[in-house]
Amino acid sequence: MKVDVAIIGGGILGCATAYRLIDHPSVRRLVILEKESSLALHQTGRNSGVIHSGIYYRPGSQKAENCRLGRRQLIEFCERENIPFELCGKVIVATSEDELPRLRSISQRGIENGIDGTPIGLDRLRELEPNVSGLAAIHVPDAGIIDFSAVCRRLAQRCEERGFEIRTNARVIGMSQRTNSTVVQTSDGDFEADVVVNCAGLYSDRIAKMSGASLEFKIIPFRGIYYELRPESRYLCNNLIYPVPDPSYPFLGIHFTRMMDGRVECGPNAVIATGREGYTFASGSLKDILEYVGFPGFQRLSLKHWRKGLKEIVRTASKRVYLKEARRLIPALTNKDIVPCRSGIRAQAVARTGELVDDFVIIESKSVINVCNAPSPAATAALRIGQLLGERVSDRLG
Repeated sequence: MKVDVAIIGGGILGCATAYRLIDHPSVRRLVILEKESSLALHQTGRNSGVIHSGIYYRPGSQKAENCRLGRRQLIEFCERENIPFELCGKVIVATSEDELPRLRSISQRGIENGIDGTPIGLDRLRELEPNVSGLAAIHVPDAGIIDFSAVCRRLAQRCEERGFEIRTNARVIGMSQRTNSTVVQTSDGDFEADVVVNCAGLYSDRIAKMSGASLEFKIIPFRGIYYELRPESRYLCNNLIYPVPDPSYPFLGIHFTRMMDGRVECGPNAVIATGREGYTFASGSLKDILEYVGFPGFQRLSLKHWRKGLKEIVRTASKRVYLKEARRLIPALTNKDIVPCRSGIRAQAVARTGELVDDFVIIESKSVINVCNAPSPAATAALRIGQLLGERVSDRLG
């Protein structure tokens, strides 16, 4: 099948990129290739459902800029399409003296990024979240909640209305270059495309290698395990409650999130997954494990962060330890208040040096655009990132 554009990956980023090409005069034939039986089954459908404000990110970084613009575009899209969301706000809470300088640093980043992140006293904190305990806090009114799977489905619907095709059960198994095009080989046949966009998330590095890209990093899957509050305990959290994150680790720590369906989730922690789709210990892949355990970057990362990693493993294995960490924010929380919920996996690029790649990574060739690292806030920023990718596609098509 000959197409103008082939997009690999049917998550929110792949669908947002296709959506941004709806009005492009040179894009008449576009196909989204998704290996699963339906869209948004991995990172898009298993994240915390938070509309991020961008307060955490280094000023001037792609994360900061794309989050700021993407958040606005996401809200405009949802208002136009009548997709439910809520800007409920969140609090970031320091629970120890050593976190106070980091909290002030986050507040300063908010100022530099043009984000409303107001330092509040304990009286105001108790008004917002009566059950939270802390020494100081920041209130971020622009944070919110949404169902990103619903956004992804609507983007896909608009693409299909335009005549774009979505092929599910189409696993990419190879790629070959021709003079002015690329042939993507899948389990559902071959597709020759003038431009290929790789939005494969957990498999983005493997797809990039198929395209001939040379990589100095590998995607390492981190599994996040969630608990949720029992219905009778949901009063303990009104909206979004976050700890002060560890600046040496690109995860936000165990936090409380009210979901669009009224549930309240607690988590996630972050441990190395037993496979790229190792949502449970038993569903891992020996091939995946051997692949990243043999990677020098993973070995260096493990040596550098082994203490942190061990704590995360213990927290995963012990509900009591997990609860102890969660009670730093809500001391009244008891063992009976939380029950196991779900897990998700974050596709985290790790450099050969052992460093966690913090920002977006896009590797391009003549006919292939590889999105090789799209960490949080990629879902919030999906329409902005899709716009940028659409512009790069446009440059190639003329």
